[in-house]
Amino acid sequence: DDFMAVLDKIYAPGGAWTDTISFTKDSAVIATSPDKPPYVLRFAADAASARVPQVSWRSRRALPAFEPGKPLAGLKIAIDPGHLGGNWARMEERWFQIGNTTPVTEGDMTLKVAKLLVPRLTALGAEVFLTRSKPGPVTSARPSQFRSAAVESLQQKNDPVTKESVSKESERLFYRASEIRRRGRLVNESIKPDLVLCLHFNAEDWGNEREPRLVNDNHLHFLVTGAWTKDELSYEDQRLDMLIKLLNRTYSEELPLANTLSGVMAKATGLPPYVYRGGSVIRVSDNPYVWGRNLLANRLFHCPVVYFEPYVMNSRSAFARIQAGDYDGLKTFGGSERKSIYREYADAVTAGLVKYYSQR
Repeated sequence: DDFMAVLDKIYAPGGAWTDTISFTKDSAVIATSPDKPPYVLRFAADAASARVPQVSWRSRRALPAFEPGKPLAGLKIAIDPGHLGGNWARMEERWFQIGNTTPVTEGDMTLKVAKLLVPRLTALGAEVFLTRSKPGPVTSARPSQFRSAAVESLQQKNDPVTKESVSKESERLFYRASEIRRRGRLVNESIKPDLVLCLHFNAEDWGNEREPRLVNDNHLHFLVTGAWTKDELSYEDQRLDMLIKLLNRTYSEELPLANTLSGVMAKATGLPPYVYRGGSVIRVSDNPYVWGRNLLANRLFHCPVVYFEPYVMNSRSAFARIQAGDYDGLKTFGGSERKSIYREYADAVTAGLVKYYSQR
């Protein structure tokens, strides 16, 4: 019942699992590949006889006691500054510029927040690691290595195979697949943290990249891993990723942590919650700021993951603050005194973590 509840509510809602997972009285029968027998996951008769999977991460309750002033003592955190930035920002379509203003590059912005977080969290007792410490990729692969795979990918999608389309698809496979998988291996095999913080900034459609537009909307939301579709679960690697997350019980840590972080960050930023209008996402609780979504950048990490999406980079209010850069103290925007957008972000993340982990 426990397995089924989490599967149906969080990981594969709406019966998305029914083509690949079936149940007997005491087991789940899971499809592997077409030429191999299914995997049989046997359920224990009772809690006393259950064999608990060994995981590398620790929940809040499993962390050691901490001294006053060190509420994050014993906590091992990996920070994943989203995207690449630098000279790669245009390729990954995380770059825009309006007139002669400073270009907005998400990968550089997330790295700036990450570097502000390191001394803050370290001072509170945490052991902190970055998946990248400079602009650019972690993977040693490059787009040119994915040309054959790009052709195959385009053919599978029935898209035209042209020189331009192959080049774009090669780039996409490089920064959306190879790079993210390399970070996943780094986290799972080397860092082995208790928690991953995936830092991002959001954006609304800015239209023509040569004449990007600003919008009025500015909002905030968080993602936890979930909401696989039937089509996604038809791939055996995605089924395995889902089962690892489910059996690791990361959801039981991700949701309360995301709820705490969202409350602190919403108060600090004053931003309303973003509301998805369609797409493969689900509400995971009555918290309007937290959603479940299946992304390569959160499902690959075997420990709890909180995925941040604050600020709309091309909103008028956020854009003005981005142009102001990082600074000490306060500056006035729209009649209100505000910290730099980067320090506001880092301070809110820090305060949220302190609030959550102080309750162990």
